[in-house]
Amino acid sequence: MAFVKSKLLKQLSKNYPNFLKKDLIKFTDIILSEIKKTLKRGERVELRGFGIFSTKIQKARISRNPKTGEKVNTPEKKTINFKMSKDLYKNLNDEKE
Repeated sequence: MAFVKSKLLKQLSKNYPNFLKKDLIKFTDIILSEIKKTLKRGERVELRGFGIFSTKIQKARISRNPKTGEKVNTPEKKTINFKMSKDLYKNLNDEKE
C-alpha cells in the first residue's frame, strides 16, 4: 500500500491541529517542489534520519522491444536514486543500537 500526499496531509493535520489545513498543504508543496528543483539541478537532497535523494545518469543504449524483438535506441536519461539512512534502516529492521 502506497503512502500518498493526501494521507501525509491527514496525518500532519491530526498531529498538528493548531495549523490550518491550507498552510499544511502549502508547506508540503514547498518542500516537495524544492526537492524536485534541487534534483533537477543535479544536486543531492539529504533529509537527516530519513535518507539521501540523488540523480544518476543512465547511459544511452540499444534495447529491444519485447513484443516485436525490434531493436530500439534508448537515449541517455536521468534517474533518481534513494539511499536510506542508518536510523531508518534500523527502525525498519527492528535492530537495537
